[in-house]
Amino acid sequence: MPNGQRPLRNTDTQRLIPQLTDLPRPLYARAESLNAGSWTPTHRHDWVQFSYAISGVLGVHTEQGSFFAPPQWGVWIPAGLDHEVVTSTRAEMRSLYVRSPDSSGPVDRCRVLEVTPLARELIKTFCLMPTDYPQHDSQESRLVQVLLDQLSSLPEVGFSLPLPRHARLLALCNQLIEEPGQATTLKDWAHRLSMSEKTLMRLFQRETGLSFRGWRQRARLLASLTALEEGGSVTSTALDCGYDSTSAFIAAFKGLFGFTPGELFRRES
Repeated sequence: MPNGQRPLRNTDTQRLIPQLTDLPRPLYARAESLNAGSWTPTHRHDWVQFSYAISGVLGVHTEQGSFFAPPQWGVWIPAGLDHEVVTSTRAEMRSLYVRSPDSSGPVDRCRVLEVTPLARELIKTFCLMPTDYPQHDSQESRLVQVLLDQLSSLPEVGFSLPLPRHARLLALCNQLIEEPGQATTLKDWAHRLSMSEKTLMRLFQRETGLSFRGWRQRARLLASLTALEEGGSVTSTALDCGYDSTSAFIAAFKGLFGFTPGELFRRES
């Protein structure tokens, strides 16, 4: 969790961060098989990082919010941005490090990107290449350039959870993240924060860019990814995440991710 709300973590599942002072080439690959509960301490790089989930669900946490990559999606992390990467379940991750001058992506924010079939095959091929692949007009260098072009054009999706900077509103959001199934209403939260419902609605929209209802629905759907990846049934996951019916959950899930739960996790194979 951001802003000092992180739970205690098992040091046995802490991932080592590569001790690189510079990248040997414009693009550098790192392949990892991650155990459930894997995590990194907060850190930053002098280069762009694109973390891609072949299987499992990646979570990238920053001060601005949390970003989630289900199977076949990835998180674009700008250079110099403090972040941590966590996985609740086992995961296969491919990380691409890109020298900042060779990157054409945004420099000020994370994004979750859908990995197209072409980009997926290019990443797979690149991960088999040596770290010091030939440069200049080599076949390898041309493949790298095509991959960089593809990364810059991958479609962005809304698998992020923006966090407010307002202290009391942040505390509310942290509670909703910890207990996505709770049924506390906007009226209840307004009373706890000693403000009117309209004031809370305006504050939520201003601080997160989403309505209270939209933010809570996104938090619930993102929380459902881990349970589904672990093999939980759609019905039990829907109830645990605060939905009264499986059909309502599936409709909301498809509205955010573009697939039903079954379709999304079948894509993994």
